[in-house]
Amino acid sequence: MTDLEPALPDHADVVVVGAGHNPLVAASYLARAGLQVLVLEAGPTVGGNTRTEQLTLPGYAHDSCSSAHVLIQNNPLIRDDELGLVAEHGLRYLTTDPAVVMPQPDGDVLVMRPDLEATAAELSRWSERDARAFEAMVTAWRTGLGAAHGRWSSHLPQPDDDTTRAYFALRNRSAWDVVHETFEHPVVRSFVLWLAMATVQDPRRRGTGFLPSSLSVGRLDHGWTTPVGGSQALPDALVRVLTAHGGQVVCDAAVTGLVTDGERVVAVQVGAHSVAVGRAVVAGGHLTQLADQVVGREPTADLLAARDAWRPGLSVLAVHAALTGDLGYGEAGVASAAAGLGTTDGMARHLDRCVAGEPDADDPWLLVVNQTSVDPSRVDGSGGTFKILTMAPWDLADGRDWATSKDDYGAALVELVRRRCAGLGAADVLAVRTESPVDVAAHNPQNLGGSCHGGEFLIDGEVVAGWQRYDTDIPGLYLTGSTTHPGGSVSGRPGRNAARAVLTGLGMDPLTVMGPT
Repeated sequence: MTDLEPALPDHADVVVVGAGHNPLVAASYLARAGLQVLVLEAGPTVGGNTRTEQLTLPGYAHDSCSSAHVLIQNNPLIRDDELGLVAEHGLRYLTTDPAVVMPQPDGDVLVMRPDLEATAAELSRWSERDARAFEAMVTAWRTGLGAAHGRWSSHLPQPDDDTTRAYFALRNRSAWDVVHETFEHPVVRSFVLWLAMATVQDPRRRGTGFLPSSLSVGRLDHGWTTPVGGSQALPDALVRVLTAHGGQVVCDAAVTGLVTDGERVVAVQVGAHSVAVGRAVVAGGHLTQLADQVVGREPTADLLAARDAWRPGLSVLAVHAALTGDLGYGEAGVASAAAGLGTTDGMARHLDRCVAGEPDADDPWLLVVNQTSVDPSRVDGSGGTFKILTMAPWDLADGRDWATSKDDYGAALVELVRRRCAGLGAADVLAVRTESPVDVAAHNPQNLGGSCHGGEFLIDGEVVAGWQRYDTDIPGLYLTGSTTHPGGSVSGRPGRNAARAVLTGLGMDPLTVMGPT
């Protein structure tokens, strides 16, 4: 801290703890509302799980966690460009075509386009009935259910009408049941279930029934939404917004205490330095860690309840590679930023094996990302970047250790993908880095238990993706980040929702900086 302390101010209206994309979203709205905002980040760079790093070879930029920014496209933050991220601060997104491909064992390729008519025509190659069912599912979402979901994501009241009731009836089902009752052909079922698992939740669990609709429509509307230059483009643009409105970001500044006067939060402790807080603290770190940071009073029951209700959910494993070029799928060598592998039965077996501590390389859910196919700026010169993301157990069965097992498992996954595409031969792969769930947690301390989506909470016997409050029982202390509603993924909703809660709590009108939805 010695070199950093001169950069730390003694006071701020609002201190935001953490510089992942959600805390930065909250900070940017609050700064635009006229508050003096200080962001404190424990690590050396901003971004959290939206960082882009040279993980394999110099000159190859890899997204260490998030790769697609689809959900945030429907957030008014981006949809209406409320902060000027696109118009004023250089953030650029690509809508990819194909949206995603699903290579089949027989060499055929299911190609999803960012277009309903084209995608339905593609599905009709396997089942005309399922193509019509897909169109009906998408139309129902676009004509009412999606608006209800937007209100739910923004934590806003719902009208008491048939659409709201239909939306919550769908939510209360499982994605597995929805897919199997809506579609008949195994290829179409596998395709829609694969889409539904992109938020890393078990689709057999109640509460996931909206995911087939929501995630299908997201891909149709926005493709595999790719930030030009890497995921890092989003937090970097948010920092530009924040500083343009007088805010400040300080990295390598780990907050060690949330200091109270016995009631409300009045300062944050950073090593030996104390920053006085005039109006509020917005904690963007892991919700389970807050209770231990409270100084000057006992942690409140809500913080303890959140800590005790949280669990990691599904942990993830990633394989990053530097390639000589990009991948091609099928006889035509279709290029795509994203591809999916897995059948319905295989994905279910994969999840069961995760619970049993067994990595699965037979027929698992796999996301394959090759974003240089649409954004060659991520490599200096020629070449390609490649990533596999899948679910894997935190603890391995039979006393095995990830440190000695991860490279063999990563190689097995690469071989599985190689059988479905061109461009992954031995001569095409320049370097590989496999990150086990333990490595994922070490890479970002917020990824507790190897979960990069904020984990989940068990509340009154129901599993929910995010804590349902942005305020706390400690006056002046607010919450954001992937452990708050609506949970993980790059949606920006926890950040925007938290900013609304802070402004409301301070007696300021959120409508001065954001729309009503």
